[in-house]
Amino acid sequence: MTFRPKSALVLGAGSIGRRHLGNLRTLGVSDLAAFDPHAERLQYVSDHFQAMPFSSLEEAISAVQPEIVLVCSPPCEHVRQAIVAIEAGADVFIEKPVSDSIERLDQLASEVRTRQAVVQVGYNLRFHPPIQKLKELVEQNAVGKIRWGQIHAGSYLPEWRPWQDYRRNYTSQRERGGGIILDGSHELDYVLWLFGVPVELTCMGGKVSQLEINVEDCATILLRFPNGAQLDVHVDFMQRSYTRGCTLAGEQGRLVWDFKANSVRIEPAKGEAQNIPFDCDTNYMYLREMEHFLDCVEQRSTPHCTLEDAIRTLRIALAARCASEERQWVRLDR
Repeated sequence: MTFRPKSALVLGAGSIGRRHLGNLRTLGVSDLAAFDPHAERLQYVSDHFQAMPFSSLEEAISAVQPEIVLVCSPPCEHVRQAIVAIEAGADVFIEKPVSDSIERLDQLASEVRTRQAVVQVGYNLRFHPPIQKLKELVEQNAVGKIRWGQIHAGSYLPEWRPWQDYRRNYTSQRERGGGIILDGSHELDYVLWLFGVPVELTCMGGKVSQLEINVEDCATILLRFPNGAQLDVHVDFMQRSYTRGCTLAGEQGRLVWDFKANSVRIEPAKGEAQNIPFDCDTNYMYLREMEHFLDCVEQRSTPHCTLEDAIRTLRIALAARCASEERQWVRLDR
């Protein structure tokens, strides 16, 4: 007999940690706890989600003995904290990116195999209905083989978490795993999910705004795939208005996803275009990804977004950053 997890410890009580705490409660996880070094964040999640607060990770693990642990801390802490959780017997959900470097990832993977832990990484766009529809249409060759695509996501970092000085946000700090290439790796992940691994890439990235940061706030990554297809992936956190979507050009038409319009449009070379609307809100994909994680823990099954998937995405992101800094094309191992 299998049982749905009832106890969860969330490491990091920032915006994504709070979202997951709310969704866990919605999904019936009754015993919630949170670790964070900042007292005001702990007070917030205690008041709003009735989460037991801890300022010590070791104390939290010992006192709660959680069935599941969600790692929602800065990327530089992900691997260490995930290993601690797995060694304590928990199954683990790790927010993206899985880390800010490849160091200790082999150790993490080894711990996962040895203890047969369920590990899912938080690339939530895989649970967004329009992206799922795009994948279906690409696999069906709805507009023929995709030969070129333009993927974009832009926003303004100071508006991500209005209650916090953006300069204190890990995203603005290289040493904590920040920068748009890593933090914006959602777009890279769904590209790899749709099309597989490219054979080479290059990237132009850098700091183009007046924001007080020591990381790149704008990057355009060019990817070439084994069949010759080319994709341009642009991400930034310097635009003053939020934008997200993609255009995929096939041999017989185009597919267009617009996040704000919440739609996917099929534009065949001949005939009328078809617009497919969706009524899901932003939280829907986060709720579905957490429900999927709980199902995988209960059933001891493999998540849709595995640790191996996330490591692959991280390697592509790090290769893009290297290509930008060294101004070169990078060949990728397959």
